[in-house]
Amino acid sequence: MTDNTREKNQALIQEVLEVYPEKALKDRKKHLMTSDPALEKVGKCITSNRKSQPGVMTIRGCAYAGSRGVVFGPIKDMIHLSHGPVGCGAYSRGGRRNLYSGTTGVDSFATINFTSDYQEKDIVFGGDKKLAQIIDEMEMLFPLSKAITVQSECPVGLIGDDIEAVSKQASKKINKPVIPVRCEGFRGVSQSLGHHIANDVIRDWVLPLGDEKEFEGTPYDVAIIGDYNIGGDAWPSRLLLEEIGLRVVTQWSGDGTLPEMINNTKVKLNLVHCYRSVNYLARHMEEAHGIPWMEYNFFGPTKIAESLRAIAARFDETIQQKAEAVIAKYEAQNAAIIAKYKPRLQGKTVMLYIGGLRPRHVIGAYEDLGMEVIGTGYEFGHNDDYDRTMPEVKEGTLIYDDASGYELEKFVKALKPDLVGSGVKEKYIFQKMGVPFRQMHSWDYSGPYHGYDGFAIFARDMDMTLNNPCWSQLTAPWKKSA
Repeated sequence: MTDNTREKNQALIQEVLEVYPEKALKDRKKHLMTSDPALEKVGKCITSNRKSQPGVMTIRGCAYAGSRGVVFGPIKDMIHLSHGPVGCGAYSRGGRRNLYSGTTGVDSFATINFTSDYQEKDIVFGGDKKLAQIIDEMEMLFPLSKAITVQSECPVGLIGDDIEAVSKQASKKINKPVIPVRCEGFRGVSQSLGHHIANDVIRDWVLPLGDEKEFEGTPYDVAIIGDYNIGGDAWPSRLLLEEIGLRVVTQWSGDGTLPEMINNTKVKLNLVHCYRSVNYLARHMEEAHGIPWMEYNFFGPTKIAESLRAIAARFDETIQQKAEAVIAKYEAQNAAIIAKYKPRLQGKTVMLYIGGLRPRHVIGAYEDLGMEVIGTGYEFGHNDDYDRTMPEVKEGTLIYDDASGYELEKFVKALKPDLVGSGVKEKYIFQKMGVPFRQMHSWDYSGPYHGYDGFAIFARDMDMTLNNPCWSQLTAPWKKSA
């Protein structure tokens, strides 16, 4: 990108802002910028993790979604009760494609919907007795569950139900952890606070369970945290780490278990996939248990090699040599994938707007295929997410935080990307516009995308999407005559 690109994108930002009333304009101006990879901190360049402007209509999740849907939900051997009206409870089943092993309803419960189904009488008289009864019923029906979490929804917090007292009594009665999680949706500005709340609960209720547990460790013990096994992503990541000689003791939340989480304080290194959702816990374990942590990125061969070398550098020469051997082992495979798909994708442009880590982690995989990311942003990112994004993008790239449907439409019409990598909700905007898109949050029934084998699937999916003949039957807005 050039200075001309920067100027064009800055002009585009001004054009988008012009339609807003003064107050909304002043607020949204803080959430839009062009990138400067030389910046170590975005500082005053962009504002994030703030309340959405009323009327702008952004597409965020809530604190309950961050706790119940993201952090706790994929832990398979625990029952996660959505405590409140059924409307939110409908969200509570495993709809994010967090794949897991085990027998559903016997020792794995991630795809079963548990809700207390709050009614009007519960709002008036309180739901404590109902909650106690439900816990008894769940224990009777699913005795092999390792623990229960009570994920509180908005009405529970508003009327002041004492879920902590009920959980304490129930835990003694059924002789297993019953963990209250105060994650009412109205807390905070997005689902990001739900991540933080869930991290604090794991810190206070789960990790201490491992203090007296015997554990036979090795110098090569690591934990994968913040990988939710979307489409099976965590499995190839685990295999790669084991291939270079490390022992993966803990893997959560995706395909994770309570015993694994309890053992997390015994590892030598925490490997963080989704920084936004678990960095709080990684920092706690570093401070309280002396366990260092680092991010890793297994999207595309370039980032896989960088991450494997960075991880191996934390261990001895044996691990470092095995890492180099593994990288060399897959060179021919990667070359074949690139030779097949790069000629079909070379020079194509991509816009990204997704929750979590994807807006920066997948950039390298696109670049491995000769594609260029021309815009990216987060639904619920913080400034440190944008700090980590700057080195990954070219100068002048359009950056947008907590974007609305209107803004995304305007950006797409102006930038004319060949492909949009979207979130679960945002994809419908681009579908209606007739723009090729790929759902890059949970892969829309594909994946895994992690690891060397995952890169082959990623390349195939991008080619299949962008070069699909169906798009010729639709006309993008900028191609329509007046």
